[in-house]
Amino acid sequence: MRPCRNFVLIAGAWLGAWAWDDVVPTLRAAGHGVHPLTLSGLADKRGLPAGQQTHVRDIVDEVERLDLRDVVLVGHSYSGIPVGQAAERIGDRLARVVFVDSSVPADGESFVSTWWEGPAKLAAALAGNGGFWAPLTKADCDGQGLTDEQTARLVDGATPHPGASLADPAVLARPLGELPATYIKCLLDGAEPSDDVVRLLAGEQWRLVELNTGHWPMFSQPDGLARILLDTAW
Repeated sequence: MRPCRNFVLIAGAWLGAWAWDDVVPTLRAAGHGVHPLTLSGLADKRGLPAGQQTHVRDIVDEVERLDLRDVVLVGHSYSGIPVGQAAERIGDRLARVVFVDSSVPADGESFVSTWWEGPAKLAAALAGNGGFWAPLTKADCDGQGLTDEQTARLVDGATPHPGASLADPAVLARPLGELPATYIKCLLDGAEPSDDVVRLLAGEQWRLVELNTGHWPMFSQPDGLARILLDTAW
């Protein structure tokens, strides 16, 4: 019989703990602890100052505050960067880290440098938005396997994302490839993982799982995502 896990769920840019509402019941019904987390500066924590290391501390502090063991850290999109750093910092509390169609951290690199087109584009995106990345729009959700209702829920719930967290460099004490990890690739958002993820998947500790949906599977296919999380948590 497999042991129970504690799933700590962190959604990507613009989103908070609420984004996992349709995933949580399936995980809890299977007997696991489930702990969705909102990062500083987002959703119900709007107004709190936040850089990338703030977000790493948010995750580590939550695990330690609740004294969680057998932790499965789940990071979606942007949040793969702080989740990857937090995963090594919680030590033997970690069972596995799961990256959901996400960026992954590289030591000394930021979200901008590993995914976007550099600081100039970031500055342009933040200009006029008070230092925040403006929330996604309905057009951003096109072709991502979402119903109109799911799109409306996603867009209406999104809040501006703290711009500092996008430019701060990641800090890794050891290679990310040494962590036990699963990468979930959402195929409607691109058939292949990024080159940095492909290199990590070549190692013995990483697994690839594909899901035939778009970039926000917690909305478009919550049951399918929950089943993958349950299947890959060991």
